[in-house]
Amino acid sequence: MACKETKKTGKDSQKKVAITQKEIHKELYGFWVGNFVASEDYEYQDDTYAAVKKLNINIKKITKDTVIAQSIVSGNSRPLLGKISENGGKITFILDEPGTDQYDGKFEITLIGDALIGEWNAYKTALKWPKKEFKLVKKAFVYNANLMLPTEADYIDWTDHKMVESLDTLEDGTIDSLGANTFYRSASEGIFKINASNMLLKEEDVKNLRKLDLQIIKNTIFARHGYAFKKQTLRNFFDPVEWYVPVKNNVDNDLTPIENKNVKLLDRFTKYAEDNYDTFGR
Repeated sequence: MACKETKKTGKDSQKKVAITQKEIHKELYGFWVGNFVASEDYEYQDDTYAAVKKLNINIKKITKDTVIAQSIVSGNSRPLLGKISENGGKITFILDEPGTDQYDGKFEITLIGDALIGEWNAYKTALKWPKKEFKLVKKAFVYNANLMLPTEADYIDWTDHKMVESLDTLEDGTIDSLGANTFYRSASEGIFKINASNMLLKEEDVKNLRKLDLQIIKNTIFARHGYAFKKQTLRNFFDPVEWYVPVKNNVDNDLTPIENKNVKLLDRFTKYAEDNYDTFGR
């Protein structure tokens, strides 16, 4: 009997198709923003306090086995990968930064009410502040050209100072030194009056401003677009601001025509402006 040759069909000839996992808890997607502070055990090291920073965790995708997110703090944007756990209605996350940066670490997060609460532990325990805590609330980022800095805050650059010697003239006419005092540069009321996002500035608007004024007015443009500041001075100014959400490391393509023109004007005047070191002590 002749055997008929049969063609292979069915499963043997089919490629396996990866099953895409269903996304869950989409209501948690988005920006979660709040203070990023050193835990009490590490709050004070080497005669310095840990600065309070603003942390933004952007949750992008959640499935049963995987969580994809992003951390943004101090101008540093890092991808996060981890897992979600649910136990008795309690939701927790373990999210890892890649480990390729000296400041990378692990986030352990619990959803409590409408906040994400937890701690971050650095992979390198030799860091000055290897453990930090946070409480984040969900916050939408929307560009708004009318946003201004709060007037109740003092805008003083504590990272830049100069020493000024105090002198005293004695009865005999000789001059005696009373020692040197530390003075810091500070901003004027001009930063609350000028909005470089919704008005085209003229030279007369900025020519009498202090150098720090010009820098703050310019960077308020970037803050409105969610720029994540790396410079400590600027983080000190903008991180405490309620409306500020650090979102990205480059906003050049987001600036409006008015803002682009104003940035060029502010840069030109900043180059020749002087600082006022008129704030004593701290």
